Amino acid sequence: MKAVYIHTEYITLGQFLKLSECIDTGGQAKPFLQERSVAVNEEPDNRRGRKLYPGDRVDVEGFGAFEIIRR
Repeated sequence: MKAVYIHTEYITLGQFLKLSECIDTGGQAKPFLQERSVAVNEEPDNRRGRKLYPGDRVDVEGFGAFEIIRR
């Protein structure tokens, strides 16, 4: 599992995709979520505004599993 570090209370799923290098720009989030399966804490989710908090686990089809960690 790969770690994604944040400095804020939470980030959105769209921001996470960019931070984790699954996408290159924020504008790619919506089409990416329509084409690929993403699960947050083992629940399918495709809302780019979904808030992710430290300790959340995100599984992205084709990219693997990630954990949100606050620094």
